[in-house]
Amino acid sequence: MTDEAKAPEGATDKDAKGDDAKADKGGGEKGAKPKGRTLVATERLAKYFPVGGSGGLSRQQKLVRAVDGVSIRVRRAETVGLVGESGCGKSTLGRLILRLLEPTYGRVVFDGRDIVPLSQAEMRPLRRKMQIIFQDPYSSLNPRMTVRDIVGEAIQIHKLAPNKNAEGEQVAALLEKVGLRPEAMSRYPHEFSGGQRQRIGIARALAVQPQFIVCDEPISALDVSIQAQIVNLLMDLQDDLGVAFLFISHDLRVVRHMSHRVAVMYLGRIVEQGPVEMVYAQPLHPYTRALLAAVPTPDPDKKRLKLVLEGDAPNAIDPPDGCAFHPRCPRAVPGTCDKELPMLAEPNLGSGHRTACWNPHTEGP
Repeated sequence: MTDEAKAPEGATDKDAKGDDAKADKGGGEKGAKPKGRTLVATERLAKYFPVGGSGGLSRQQKLVRAVDGVSIRVRRAETVGLVGESGCGKSTLGRLILRLLEPTYGRVVFDGRDIVPLSQAEMRPLRRKMQIIFQDPYSSLNPRMTVRDIVGEAIQIHKLAPNKNAEGEQVAALLEKVGLRPEAMSRYPHEFSGGQRQRIGIARALAVQPQFIVCDEPISALDVSIQAQIVNLLMDLQDDLGVAFLFISHDLRVVRHMSHRVAVMYLGRIVEQGPVEMVYAQPLHPYTRALLAAVPTPDPDKKRLKLVLEGDAPNAIDPPDGCAFHPRCPRAVPGTCDKELPMLAEPNLGSGHRTACWNPHTEGP
């Protein structure tokens, strides 16, 4: 590891000990009730991608800090929403948790076991417990395979059916569970609409009976009329199966509807996290307030946050010193925000609502 890729001092958020006891507060009645025990946790997780020169006469290689010291937890049967601008590292974080990408440093703990040191052979039994639903239902399904083969492939790999007949029965049951008829088994992806293809993708993820699923913007490529159907399907499946979700999205209204807790990401770091109703009712970080202020509302008389950000997000190759948000922040404190990196902390101790901000909004909505 190069010097640039070393873990920054204090990159943890003090590990959020006690989260399991606090996370029920303000969580609403969404999906199956979380079971209290942490299923997935990251600790100071980071992924740096090299760019630029690679030796010789060229300049020293630089690093894109896509994910930079993130600690996040998901409990059993819980949905944690992950929001932020495009390019902030949400999808990269989801893939790191599943070991689809190898981290630069940090830990991923699944059901009490650190999975980062495991070999691919050691990871294989765990693959069936962790799945992903991709953003694009058009490119994520093999156009040359029938629905039966797409959904049944993982059943074969993990030997979850004793024979072909049993496998077919499992595939048919999975299709019915996601709202498709068993006759769909003999058809190909191009014969279905976008919403139907995403249902096939969900059935494929469920085929191995996972405990945890990363939903990587699963509705952003769908028509608005179909999005609600897919969201409600996921919530029903959580009620029925007790599966946990990391729900990645840029749609804050959907995240509020579906999630128990929410984490807000900016330039590779978590800047705020907590029970969803707390975060939405009283956002502590100026960036969270700006995101919520941009959410359209059909009621012109409804009181809204008023905050418009100026400028673009900084370059992840050369982030600013201190808080990465300070060049755009209306509450930045010179000499502090531009010098020192804030860690996640609870202004209201015991609430489970944390923010990484030197000057958070604690004075009210």
